[in-house]
Amino acid sequence: MDKLIEIERKFLVLSEAFKSEAFNKTHIVQGFLNSDKDRIVRIRITDNEGFLTIKGKPSDDGLSRFEWEHKISKPDAEALLKLCEEGVIDKIRYDIQSGKHVFEVDEFFGDNTGLIVAEVELDDASEVFKKPEWLGEEVTGQLKYYNSQLSKHPYKNW
Repeated sequence: MDKLIEIERKFLVLSEAFKSEAFNKTHIVQGFLNSDKDRIVRIRITDNEGFLTIKGKPSDDGLSRFEWEHKISKPDAEALLKLCEEGVIDKIRYDIQSGKHVFEVDEFFGDNTGLIVAEVELDDASEVFKKPEWLGEEVTGQLKYYNSQLSKHPYKNW
């Protein structure tokens, strides 16, 4: 991984219209070895791969934070997932091209069923991007929408 600072904006999604625009769809299961808002340690399993990810404290505006990710074997990820804190995240991620950017839209299941959130990664915090019609309210920096928080305080309890 070359880029250690992630800059992204997060939005609610107004409809399921994004599904017909998706060029890729991935089932993701993830848990947290540490879900402290200042340092997240995540285990993720996607299809046949595993990942260990460490994220730092978000900037004051919630737009950027340190992120380090390393691919690990699926069996290693499955073993580490058993050590995670309570509250596993289960979701399908849809990749949608919009202009020169790719939106990652997460449709959540389990205790977070009904929540659909879109993220777009940027090179610069002030970068302009094309907003799809299904894109709703911006929730960048609102901690309750972070996966680490959804694992502890699921959408069904809001």
